[in-house]
Amino acid sequence: MLEDHQTAPSTTPWPAAYPQGYAVVDVETTGLARDDRIVSAAVYRLDARGEVEDHWYTMVNPERDPGPVWIHGLTSDVLEGAPLFPEIAEEFASRLDGRVLVAHNAVFDWSMIAREYARAEREAPVRQRLCTIALSKELGLPLANHKLESLAAHFGVVQQRAHHALDDARVLAEAFRPSLQAAARGGVRLPLLECRPLTEWTDRAAPRIGRQSGGYSSGGYSSGDYPSGSWRPSRKRPACPYPNPGRYEPGKQLKQGMRIAFSGDTSVERDLLEDRAVEAGLHVATSLSRLTSLLVTNDPDSGTSKVVKARQFGTPVVDEAAFGQLLRDVEPASKK
Repeated sequence: MLEDHQTAPSTTPWPAAYPQGYAVVDVETTGLARDDRIVSAAVYRLDARGEVEDHWYTMVNPERDPGPVWIHGLTSDVLEGAPLFPEIAEEFASRLDGRVLVAHNAVFDWSMIAREYARAEREAPVRQRLCTIALSKELGLPLANHKLESLAAHFGVVQQRAHHALDDARVLAEAFRPSLQAAARGGVRLPLLECRPLTEWTDRAAPRIGRQSGGYSSGGYSSGDYPSGSWRPSRKRPACPYPNPGRYEPGKQLKQGMRIAFSGDTSVERDLLEDRAVEAGLHVATSLSRLTSLLVTNDPDSGTSKVVKARQFGTPVVDEAAFGQLLRDVEPASKK
């Protein structure tokens, strides 16, 4: 276990602006849509320098079909006697309180946690999150891809039970500590994002179109065509830090700074897709213009204003599944 081989205290001058504590989190779920539920959760609490303080794990009865059992291994029989989320909400909150939530594709874990707390008519005490995918990009780590197993292998961390929340959280905690220390040595700004809790919840499922894209645990917010009856916090996105490199060319990679617009229903929650795009360095546009690099829609024959304009302007169009694949490997912006 992690606690058995703690690193020696670092002599690296520590940036004063860095957070004072972290909660490394992993949740396993029944799926990716807004009506899906958490089936297990784990938290490793770390101090300011990434050293482990303690860890916690629980299964959660989702009160519905457990979903992809072949991934997380938790059957209905196993989950039947597990506590409901409201029964573990207080303990979970105590593990998160006052800390930055750290996860691999953090927007997904945060979105699932925020929705569970909204259902329970509570708020998760999380104000900032840090995605280890975004951090690995900031550090320029030479990874073949952005899977957790690749990050773990880079730091020599052995994964024992993939998609078990406790082991995934352990692996991430072990990989996050050297990442954090490398960031401190290099004076790297941590890619912290704001977490806004949900204040209301409606249990109306969003339509599921085709297959869910982007893999199993991938990660949640914005404006545009969206199913009624769902939550939709109003917020402004920070400006994209990269210049627009132009239109997407079919068969090639997306590139940081590209302007992405969405139209119509999606199987993965729209906000989830939009936050994933932002964290990859893309510019999410609320309207479509001649500057738009790509339109994402599952219904390219619809008459929505965005689809009509895309035809007029010759804007490339892909469906949600293809976009999920493209998000896995976004080309960095050109350095001037």
